[in-house]
Amino acid sequence: MEMKKIIKSWFLPDGSEVIKTPLNQEAKFTLYVDELIIGHLTLQKGVWEFKYSEDFIKQDIIKPLTDFPDKHKTYQTEVLWPFFSYRIPGLSQPQVQKVIKNRKINQNNIVELLTEFGQKTIANPFILLPA
Repeated sequence: MEMKKIIKSWFLPDGSEVIKTPLNQEAKFTLYVDELIIGHLTLQKGVWEFKYSEDFIKQDIIKPLTDFPDKHKTYQTEVLWPFFSYRIPGLSQPQVQKVIKNRKINQNNIVELLTEFGQKTIANPFILLPA
């Protein structure tokens, strides 16, 4: 296995090496904590974008997310940030495979997986909902 794949596997959830960002699909998600909108995650033309909400920028109680330290910056990438991709459970888990099969989810499409599994995580208190 080449070094790039090995390093990548350290940071991606189980099975995510086959998950692709669709180039021709648009998606919008909103990230919340309690009732405060933290920010918006969008996908357009194969590029993910994260931007904090105006309400989040105005408040000073909750600190910016580690992956997105500048409240005023619009972040863009072609590969979904770990903060969001880790919300997708390992695809080899039997209960996850059952949901994928029953709901006819394309397990290679990160938008479909994030929509189905990304709402909550045990790693943080944030809720991610399709917009």
